[in-house]
Amino acid sequence: MELLNTPDVQLAIVGVSRDCFPVELTAKRLDALMAELAKLGIEAHRCSTIIQSENDTMAALDEVEQEGCNAAVIYLGNFGPEGPTTLFAQCFGGPVMVCAAAEEAKAGLIGDRGDALCGMLNCSYNLGLRDVPAYIPQYPVGLPADLAAKILEFESIARVVVGLSSLKVFGFGPRPQDFLACNAPVKPFYDLGIEVMENSELDLYQLYRKAAGKTDEIQAVAADMQAELGPGCTYGDLLPKLAQLEVALFDFMEANLGASSFAVFGNKCWPAFQEVFGFCPCYVNSRLAGRGIPVACEVDLYGAVSEYMVQLASNHPATLLDINNSVPADVIPKGADLKGAAFSDLFMGFHCGNTCSACMKGCSLKYQLIMNRLLEDGGTPDITRGTLEGQLKPGPMTMFRLQSTPDCQLRSYIAEGEFLDIDPCSFGGIGIAAVPEFARFYRHILIGKRYPHHGAFGFKKVGKILFEAVKLLGVTDIGTPLPKHLLYEGENPFELFA
Repeated sequence: MELLNTPDVQLAIVGVSRDCFPVELTAKRLDALMAELAKLGIEAHRCSTIIQSENDTMAALDEVEQEGCNAAVIYLGNFGPEGPTTLFAQCFGGPVMVCAAAEEAKAGLIGDRGDALCGMLNCSYNLGLRDVPAYIPQYPVGLPADLAAKILEFESIARVVVGLSSLKVFGFGPRPQDFLACNAPVKPFYDLGIEVMENSELDLYQLYRKAAGKTDEIQAVAADMQAELGPGCTYGDLLPKLAQLEVALFDFMEANLGASSFAVFGNKCWPAFQEVFGFCPCYVNSRLAGRGIPVACEVDLYGAVSEYMVQLASNHPATLLDINNSVPADVIPKGADLKGAAFSDLFMGFHCGNTCSACMKGCSLKYQLIMNRLLEDGGTPDITRGTLEGQLKPGPMTMFRLQSTPDCQLRSYIAEGEFLDIDPCSFGGIGIAAVPEFARFYRHILIGKRYPHHGAFGFKKVGKILFEAVKLLGVTDIGTPLPKHLLYEGENPFELFA
């Protein structure tokens, strides 16, 4: 499926030059940088104005706006004028990266020395004076090939920030009492520029009924579902109902984006849903996620936004999972590669069936066992059908969440690991996750900082991208796994080092 609902990052590369340095030095180095970007397939607009004064700043801002640029890289080809440079960053409407040119060879250390190492310090100080957040790489001074690789990473960081800046969160249904962790204040969304539109389950049912008249669209979606599921299409008779819900959600999104460009959903999905609609919505949720429109379970609005952020960082569909259950020892084959994790660092990530087929090793349309026990007394499934189940795709993984505290403070966690290619021996969309140092991370970050049971999971290692993106968004409380020689806040050293 095509990944929709994702911003196209239009990069501007803006060179700067201090008036006591030859502007030709920045121009020459900018040529070399653009050549290296082209080698990596990065399309970027080279700003024709090299900023030396405030007048140049205004001209450069006009130019990049006309070019439709929504992210910018400021390149110190030499020391650079810190005032005009940081004024550009302050007035530019999107995420900004700052980097600088290293000296190329000893032959240029008299006539072509740029002193950009010094210029980065002054630039950083002036960014602070203006309260302007900017992405500055770990090693911000480098040769063109080095900086081009960092700009490629910034493109993904910028995609996360740009996506959130024009995002709308749709919710259907009240957030459930038994999942109080999903009940987080929405004010921090507005602080980030995210719009929120909450609706009732009756609204969704009304939309579903109205969509019934779109028979051609429903038939086309049902046929696409059949093709996607292949031999895993165990309930062919259910596809028209599922397709009708998919059509309804797409219609609603298109009609209600308003001033926003992108959207995610957090929808009530049980227990009343099954008795009213007659099926589980999980497979539909999985298909929307596969096309770039996350639909979080249990009205988890922050889960939906977290899933979207992982999608933007990885440029690949993500999923929402419960950090669910421990792994019995007899599930793990003798001598299995745990990818650097201890046995105590293993857990199973699970949800009823919302993970898209592109993120599964194998999958089929099934029914939700827990709901079947609750709603159909464990009998022949009918209204509890509609989940997409199977083992999660083995390989690299990132787990992530952005969350508001009850007093409206944003915090986040990020960890990387692997989904193991081992049969979880259970039901649902499920996989065995191996995250080095997870056991302590679980106790002191996930439990210690009171995160909910849902996490967003991506199928690439994008922790570095997400860390920088949430920093640009102003989040300072970012939990990550720590090695054994470093204590978490409040961790008992007598227990750790016993």
